[in-house]
Formats: sequence, C-alpha cells, structure tokens
Amino acid sequence: MEPATQLDAIKHYTIQKLGNDETGHGIDHIKRVVRMARQLAKEEGIDPFIPVAAAYLHDTIDEKLVMSVKEAQSELREFLRKIDFRNDQIQAVMDIITQMSFANTLEGQRPQLTLEGQIVQDADWLDAIGAIGIVRAVYYGGKHGERIYDPLIKPRENMDRNEYRNLSHETIINHFYEKLLKLKDMLNTKAAKRVAEHRQQIMLEFLDEFKQEWDAEK
Repeated sequence: MEPATQLDAIKHYTIQKLGNDETGHGIDHIKRVVRMARQLAKEEGIDPFIPVAAAYLHDTIDEKLVMSVKEAQSELREFLRKIDFRNDQIQAVMDIITQMSFANTLEGQRPQLTLEGQIVQDADWLDAIGAIGIVRAVYYGGKHGERIYDPLIKPRENMDRNEYRNLSHETIINHFYEKLLKLKDMLNTKAAKRVAEHRQQIMLEFLDEFKQEWDAEK
C-alpha cells in the first residue's frame, strides 16, 4: 500500500474514533496537529510520514478519551498491520503516542522521544497554547463541569499522574498555571519554540485581563 493511501486510511480511522468528540480533541484539533507536524518535519529536514501518522493517531488511545487504553492500543496495532505498516513503523508510532503526553512528564522521568516523536509532541503542545489553547481549555473544563475560577483554590504543584487527572481539584484558570504556561519551555524544536513565544504572550495577556475583570478593576 502506498504511503499516501496509508495516511488516508489512518485519517479515516481517526475520524471514526474521534469524530464525535466534545472535549477539544476532535478532528479540528487533529488536523491542526497534523499540519504543524508536517511543517516541523520539513524544518527539521526529515520524512514526515511517521510524524504525520502519529499526529493523526495520538488521541485515539488517550486515557482521557477511551474506555480501555490497552484495548485501544491493541486495536490500533491490528489496524496498522492491516494497512501494511511494517513492525518497525508500528513500534515507532506506538512509542510516540504512548510517551508524548504531558502526564508522562510529571513523575521525574520525562520519556526520551526520537526526533519524530519530539515533532509530534511539539505539534500537539502548540495546539494547547495561544488563542486556540485558551478556547480548548474552557471547552474541556466546561465539558467536565470544572469551575471557571476560585481565588481560594491555588494551582497545584508537584502533581503525580493521578492528581493531574483529578479534575475535582482543578479550575479552568488554574489549568493554565498547572500545565499550559509550562509548555513553552518544554518544547523540543527551535521552530516550535519560535511559534510558542507569541502564543505564550497571548495567554499571559488573557490571564491578566481575566483577573482584572474578575476583580471588577476594568
């Protein structure tokens, strides 16, 4: 099977899995991550095939979105075999999408990704910041019934994976301090870091404006 045909099959697999998503991880998010992954791969001078495949598939096994991560991973491996991925290609994709999450950085041992994996991680994290990131944070928090803000609830520090996933201890605004504002300095590639500079400023300006309005200062 030709690479273009394989990627088209992967795209439709992802649409099948995430087409009805209401948490900010739907097909619009996937397409942005794919476009950014292509761009970053070009700037890094590498073949975009594996980064693009992983970008399409990265949320199809996400623990936030599937009932069973193990079953989702098994189903994905079988699908990739059916579209003629080699064993090394399957492993490359799985290594990326199982290790790229921010949650995997919380317990002291950040996974060492290949350059292909770093590109996908950067593409995904860039979609979590800036104007789009602000909207997605509100969208996700609203879907899960989070409070918008409570000045008495302070951002959490030194979270482990379980605490990070505990949304009852989070507000939408605190999520910026617990994760989103940290991403710029955690990016891998020079190109991603360059894009992140502006997006970071957008978030900082938003938070400043939000708090002034919250306190009825303007």
